[in-house]
Amino acid sequence: MRILFIGGTGIISTACTNLAVQHGLDVTLLTRGRHEANVPHGVSLVHADVKDRAAAARALGGATFDAVVDWTAFTAEDVERDLELFSGRARQFLFISSASAYQRPNAHYLITESTPLANPFWEYSRNKIACEERLMKAYRETGFPVTIIRPSLTYSDTQIPLVLNSWEKPYTIIDRMLKGKKVVVPGDGTSLWVITHNTDFAKGLVGLLGKEQAIGHAFHITSDEVMTWDQWYRIVGGAIGVEPRIVHIPSDFVVACLPEEEGSLIGDKSTSVVFDNTKIKRFVPNYCATTSFAHGIRQTLAWFNADPSRKQIDAARNAALDKVIDAYEKGLREAAANFR
Repeated sequence: MRILFIGGTGIISTACTNLAVQHGLDVTLLTRGRHEANVPHGVSLVHADVKDRAAAARALGGATFDAVVDWTAFTAEDVERDLELFSGRARQFLFISSASAYQRPNAHYLITESTPLANPFWEYSRNKIACEERLMKAYRETGFPVTIIRPSLTYSDTQIPLVLNSWEKPYTIIDRMLKGKKVVVPGDGTSLWVITHNTDFAKGLVGLLGKEQAIGHAFHITSDEVMTWDQWYRIVGGAIGVEPRIVHIPSDFVVACLPEEEGSLIGDKSTSVVFDNTKIKRFVPNYCATTSFAHGIRQTLAWFNADPSRKQIDAARNAALDKVIDAYEKGLREAAANFR
C-alpha cells in the first residue's frame, strides 16, 4: 500500500510514519526538508513546499497513492489546494483536524464523533471546522475520498503536555516544580481531561489507512485514561520526586491576564472532556491505547535527562506565570481583607 504523508516529522506524524514503516507500508514524505534527521530507513522523500501547489505537483509527478495524510492543512485555503492536488491522485485522503473543533462549551461531558462542531473561543478550531465542512462538501458533491481525524492533546518523548506550560520549551514546568515554584492549574483542578501518547494515536491512524469503509467518516483517536488536571500534574511531580505547588486560578482570570490563552483554555482545556472511542475501535478492532501517562511521562523525562541541552527554559513564560500568580494571590488577600 502506497502512502503519502504531507509533513510526517511532527510529534504525532513521526509516530505514524514509524508505525506505517513497521507495518510494511510504502511511505513517502512530501517535505520541505527541515526535519529529516529522524526519518526511518526505507521512507522515500519528495522535497517541495506543499503551499506552492505548482511546485508540489511537479515534485509528485504522476504518482498516485492509496492514502494521503495532510498534517499541515489549517485553513480552508489549504484544503482548496489539497482538493486540486489530490483529486484523482488519492484513493483516500485523511485530513488532520482537531478535537478542539467539538462544541465549546460542551453540553455533555462525553464526546462522540456526532458531537456538534462549534468553538467561538478559538480561531484555530474554527478554521479546522471550515476545512472539515469544505472537504465533506467535496465528498458529497464529487466523491472526494476524505476521512477526518480529530486528535486531542497528544505528546511524545519530546513534549510535556501540561496546560500553561511552554510548548516550545516544555522542560520549563519541570524546572518550576524542581525549584519549588508554584504552577498554575486552571479552574479548581477537578476538570476531567485526556492525554494521549503519540504511539497510541498512531495505532488508530495507521489502522485506518487504505480502509475504504472509513471514507466519509470522522474519528477521534485518544486514550481511554481520564483524570483531573490535578492528577496529571501530580503524576508528573511524582515522576521527578516532588509534590507540585499547585495554584488553582479561574480560566477567565488567566485569560484576562494572558488574552492569548483564550483559545487553549476557554476553547479547549478548561472544560471536562471524555472521549468515547467506540467508533475507532469498531473500524480498527485491535485499537487500544496502552501507554499510561505514568509510564509515558517517565519516558519523556528520560529523553530530557539524556541530554542537558534539551532542558531549555522559557524565561518569558516563567515571568508571565509569576505575574499571573502574584496578581491572583494579591486579589485573594484584598478580597479577604474586605470581608473581615
